[in-house]
Amino acid sequence: MAKRDPFKYFKTSREIIRLAVMLYIRFPLSLVNVKDLLRERGLDSGHESDRFWWHRFGPFFASEIRNKRAERLRSGPQWRWHLGEVFVKINGRRHYLRRAVDHEGELLESFVTKRRDKKAALKFLKKTMRRYGRAMAIVTDLLRSYGASLKEIGVADLHETGRWLNNRAEISHLPFRRRERAMQRFQSTRSLPRFVAVHASVHNHFNLERSLSSRDIFKANRAAARTEWRQLCAA
Repeated sequence: MAKRDPFKYFKTSREIIRLAVMLYIRFPLSLVNVKDLLRERGLDSGHESDRFWWHRFGPFFASEIRNKRAERLRSGPQWRWHLGEVFVKINGRRHYLRRAVDHEGELLESFVTKRRDKKAALKFLKKTMRRYGRAMAIVTDLLRSYGASLKEIGVADLHETGRWLNNRAEISHLPFRRRERAMQRFQSTRSLPRFVAVHASVHNHFNLERSLSSRDIFKANRAAARTEWRQLCAA
């Protein structure tokens, strides 16, 4: 069965759409900033068009990236997961953004809940394990709901807690916080999970850990990431 082309019936070229979506998600820019950057490159588009492209194509791009990474991660050993959460306000009400990060700092899964109880933690863990399998170790903070949910699943022996052990999860929140400030927070419970899922996939795709490789390897990986991005949702 032929793969459906999401760019069909669009007059704007797919290269421009990919560029606009990448600029908006990857960098802490507003839609007006994206419009100005495109105009500097001779591409005239309105910020409402950029908003429509982000809503329409962002989930498509994120889904392809996420599926490819899930296949790769399932085929190899899952060494260590770091679980954490951050407070997010939606219309003045506090919510919790739960995140699972692997040992290399890649965001595996995100989940928005209204509570920090065992039920919410259990649902988050089951969702992560269903997609990526089982890790060799799971590191969390001292929140008791994680220990209770891991015990119910039957993997309490994999649980690790300790001072500074979960710094990997805490550091991974920083790109989201920068993006949240640029967007002036979120207005609905629907927009937050959608944006977090897309932002996490795109951040993983372009996050190459410059300090862990030589310049030549970094440049090769960066070029490969850009090439793969240009091939997303190809007909």
